[in-house]
Amino acid sequence: MSTTLTGTPAARTARPRMLRGLTWLVLRQHRATLGSLLALVALGSLWIVYQRGQLTDLLAAAGWPGKSVPLPVVGEQYRNLTSLLGLLPGVLAVFLGAPLIAADQEQGTAQLVTTQSVTRRRWLVAKIGWCLLATLVAGSALSAVFTWWWRPYRSVLPDIWMDPSVFDTTGPVLPALALFLTAAGITIGVLLRRVLASMVVTFVFCVGAQTVWGMFRDRLGTPRTITYPLDAALPARLDDAYEVDRWVAGADGQLYGWGSCAETTEKATAACIKEKGIVDNVFQYLEYDQMTAMQWTGAGILLAGAVALAGFALWWASRRPL
Repeated sequence: MSTTLTGTPAARTARPRMLRGLTWLVLRQHRATLGSLLALVALGSLWIVYQRGQLTDLLAAAGWPGKSVPLPVVGEQYRNLTSLLGLLPGVLAVFLGAPLIAADQEQGTAQLVTTQSVTRRRWLVAKIGWCLLATLVAGSALSAVFTWWWRPYRSVLPDIWMDPSVFDTTGPVLPALALFLTAAGITIGVLLRRVLASMVVTFVFCVGAQTVWGMFRDRLGTPRTITYPLDAALPARLDDAYEVDRWVAGADGQLYGWGSCAETTEKATAACIKEKGIVDNVFQYLEYDQMTAMQWTGAGILLAGAVALAGFALWWASRRPL
C-alpha cells in the first residue's frame, strides 16, 4: 500500500519537489481529468490559430482593408468557436468543480485520506487549489489566443465588442467567469455530497448565473451621452458603440421617450414634435475604448466571488463530517 502511494525511494528522488507528497497524489488521482483539460486547451488553441489563418487568407483575397468585406465571408466557423468558448466555464464547473469533493465524499475516499497523516484542511487546499489553478490556466490560455485572433479583425466579424460571444470570451473575463462557476460547483458538491445531484444543480446554477451576468454586463462602465440634431444621422464614430438608451429632447433640454411622437401619420408626428419643441436626439452609449476597464472590473467582481465561494467550501468541509 505504501509503495503504491509513495513510490520507491528512487522514484521519490526523481520527482520535482513541488510534485511530491500530497500534490503528487492529487495530480495522480485526477490525471485523466487534467490530461483531458490539457488536450482541450491544446486542440482549442490550434483550432483558433488555424481559423485565424483562414480568415487572413479570405480577407487578403477580398482586398481588405482597402475594400469592405461582407460579413458572410467570415463563415460559420467563427460562430461555432465563440459558442464553444462560451460553454467552457459551465463545462468546467459541471464536470470538474462539482465532482471534485463530492465524488470523494460519495465513494468514501475522503474518509480514507483524512485518516492518514495528512490533515483534512491540507488535503482540501490541495484539491481545491489544483482544480482552480487548472481552470485558471485553461481559461487564460484560450482567452489569450482568441483575443489575439479577434482584436485585429473585429471590424469584419459579426459580433460587436459588447456581445457575450466577445466580451465574455476575451481578456480576463473568460478565466474569471470559469473560476467563479467552478468554485460554485465545488461548493455545491461539498454541500450536496452526491456527484449526480451536484452536477445537475451546478448546471442550473451556471445557467442562472450567466443570465444574471448578462443583465449586469452593461453596468460595468459609465455610459456616455451625445446630443445631435433630430433629423441628422447617428455620428459615424458611434457605429461601433453599444446603445444603452436614447431619447429625444426639446430646446430647453427636457427629455422625452424615443417613441413619444410615434404617431400613426407623418402629419400627426410633425405636430407632436412641434408641440413639444423637440429638436435633438440624445444617445447614451458605451464605447469600445471602455471595454478593457469594464472587463477588468467584471473580472474583479467574479474573482472576489470565486474566492468567497472557495473559502466557504473550505471552511464548511473542514468543520463537517466528510
